[in-house]
Amino acid sequence: MGSSEQTVLQFVPSPTSVSARVHPLVIYNICDCYVRRPDQAERVIGTLLGSVLPDGTIDIRNSYAVPHNESSDQVALDIDYHHNMLSSHQKVNPKEVIVGWFSTGGVTGGSALIHEFYSREVTNPVHLTVDTEFRTGNAAIKAFVSISLSLGEQQLAAQFQEIPLDLRMVEAEQIGFDVLKPTNVDKLPNDLEGMEASMERLLALIDDVYKYADDVVEGRIAADSKIGRFISDAIASLPKLSPHAFDKLVNDSLQDSSLSVLYDLHLTGVILTRKKLML
Repeated sequence: MGSSEQTVLQFVPSPTSVSARVHPLVIYNICDCYVRRPDQAERVIGTLLGSVLPDGTIDIRNSYAVPHNESSDQVALDIDYHHNMLSSHQKVNPKEVIVGWFSTGGVTGGSALIHEFYSREVTNPVHLTVDTEFRTGNAAIKAFVSISLSLGEQQLAAQFQEIPLDLRMVEAEQIGFDVLKPTNVDKLPNDLEGMEASMERLLALIDDVYKYADDVVEGRIAADSKIGRFISDAIASLPKLSPHAFDKLVNDSLQDSSLSVLYDLHLTGVILTRKKLML
């Protein structure tokens, strides 16, 4: 009997231990970019920054949107803008490198083309998708890596495979979320209501700090050097602005909800961390 030749198609898998974790700042930034997208844009794409941890977990800590034009058969990225933004970010935090890219919505036909570009920027990039339209009733966030389908040494196609994803918060972010999350989930506060509630909470915490300082000065409680350093660091982190400049800054950024929330998270986290040491 004559022997017959067999054609073998095989998947070339990515490392099996790949997993990712994403910080809230990234999700806020992606949603903010989606809200500010051009009218004709159906989705937003951009670059993910972070690092690879010793255990292989991809730690996604920052992001920025990249302008693009997309049709049914091609995608055009503003590569110069992408590289300029990457250079600017790394001047501030050189430890953050490209770990992948994001898009709002789900995986589409053009996703493979974009993933191919980022595969030239970094080995085995992560593709993060965020459902900003709440199609399932909540913001579905997923992460994928690419698996290649090859014929011998020739690559024929690529398939996206979902990997484990963890939403990770540092202590200050977790404390801030616990304080700022709405108690009535049926009615989310608007910008003014959210800022008012946050400011009232911050004023109450500042009153606690004043009371602690007064008690120490009057000798009613013993001084604690750790708490003193936390209070000093919190005060030193605030910019020195005149009342007029502060009012202008608040009014100019009132509509920028992501900055307002992140500032509240940081300041509330610092104050509440100090309170935990007092207990």
